Formats: sequence, C-alpha cells, structure tokens
Amino acid sequence: MKPQTYAYYPGCTLHSSAKEYDISARMVCEKLGIRFQELESWACCGASSAHNASQLLSVALPARELQAAEQAGLPLAVACAMCFSRLKYAAHELTDKTRLAQMSQILGKEFRNTTEVIHLLQVIRNVSDKIPLKRPLKGLKVACYYGCLLVRPKEIVNFDDDENPQIMDRLIDALGAEAIGWDFKVSCCGASLPLSRHDIVLKLTHRILAQAKQLGADCVAVACPMCHSNLDAYQKEIEAEYENKLDLPILYFTQLIGLALDFSPKQLHLGRHFTDPLPMLRGKGLI
Repeated sequence: MKPQTYAYYPGCTLHSSAKEYDISARMVCEKLGIRFQELESWACCGASSAHNASQLLSVALPARELQAAEQAGLPLAVACAMCFSRLKYAAHELTDKTRLAQMSQILGKEFRNTTEVIHLLQVIRNVSDKIPLKRPLKGLKVACYYGCLLVRPKEIVNFDDDENPQIMDRLIDALGAEAIGWDFKVSCCGASLPLSRHDIVLKLTHRILAQAKQLGADCVAVACPMCHSNLDAYQKEIEAEYENKLDLPILYFTQLIGLALDFSPKQLHLGRHFTDPLPMLRGKGLI
C-alpha cells in the first residue's frame, strides 16, 4: 500500500519544549505508513498572541503556511492544538473573497485557500484499524484530555463532538487500554496564562487532574503542548496549594501508541516529563 503523505507543520513547541511529541509522532506515523513533508522555512503561526495584537497578523501568519502546503499540493497535518486552531481560523476567515485577494497581495503570491488542515489525531484515526499492536496497554486507565481549542468553535474547526469528542478515546481503546468517562475532557487548562495569571492555571488544572485521579485514571493523554505543560509542570505546586496528592503522568497520545508498538521509553523520551510516568508503567507491566 502506498504511504499517505502530508505536509507537516510542527510549530514552535514541537521543535523545542515538546520535542518528545514531535519525535513520537514521527516514529508512530512512519510505522503506520504515514509520511510527513515538513514545510520549508515555516514560521510561528502567532498562536498565543497575534490575535490579541492584530487581526490581520493573526490571519497572515498562518496563511503563509497554508499557502506553502497549497503549493506542495498536500493536506496539512498539525500536531499542536493551538496551531491547529489558528490555521483553521485563518482558512475560515479567507473564505471571504475580498480578504483572500488582500492576503494574496500581502503574501506576494497567488493564494486560493484550498489547503485541508487536519490534526494529527485525525490523521492517525484514519489508519487506526491498521495499528500493529505488539504490546497492548491492558490494565491502563486513561483520561483523554482534548482541551478547548481542538473542538471549538465547532463551525470553524469541525473536529468531532465539541462536548464529548471520541477520536482519542477510540484510539486509546484500540490500544487495549481503557478510556475513562469524565467531565473535564474539553475544559480549559488556562492556555497561555502561566506567567500572567498563574493562580488561574493552578485552579483550572487542579480541578481537571483531581477528577481524573478520583475516577481512577493512571495517566492523562493529551494532544497539545500547552495543555501538556500546564497539566504536567505544576503538579507539585497544586499539591501544596490544595493539599491533594496527584502524581498523575501526562503523556502525549503518540507516546501511548508508541508503547503499544513496542518502542522503548528512551525512544519515546518519556524521561522528559516533570511527572515521571515510568514507575506507573512498570507497575502495570507495560515497560
């Protein structure tokens, strides 16, 4: 079977603080017959700030990447939920012909806005029945956390059900693990507020993690570097603030797929997380 090829936009974090997401995504997709063609000379899409500074800039930055994928003639795969949101928003805004003509002028090249933007969860979902399980994740209970940007606004992102999405849940179940039902799978974790309103991030992440823990989750699966950072990095502070023991590993869904494909913890860079998942995985007999 011919491998399916996507243009690939890693975004800033997957080449820096979320390298383990990028590495595990590439390894898993190669194993599943999915090829990535990383966009040349890609730039930041302005995910966390451009839309607060300039409406035009918030569209022009992602439009540059949409145009590059269009010239390559490939659908654009995106791993970061924030990047996915901005790219989908720009594509939606440019359905207006006047705005599209303006953007072609700004970019200096003809742009027809034909690029299909697809999140990595959707890419892998399309081949999920072909995952060659080597080490089923039996006995592992997973809280699938989508966050708010993957699913909203529904009319723009068109990503599963915006209140109870199931794409990641079904992937986790297909790996032999159990995706638990819970209330906070699409609740906001505080996004880019850790520096400006750290107290809000602690409050929001505490309620997310506390319920996952209460319902017996062994770990939380995420599909966004910002969500991963907020849920993973501040657990010690949350435990001190709310006197609630958490110690709940936060893993990218691609790392869980990688474990089921029998990649090693070292290959998947599981040691990069603040909350060490290795003791839990050893206790489950999964490594």
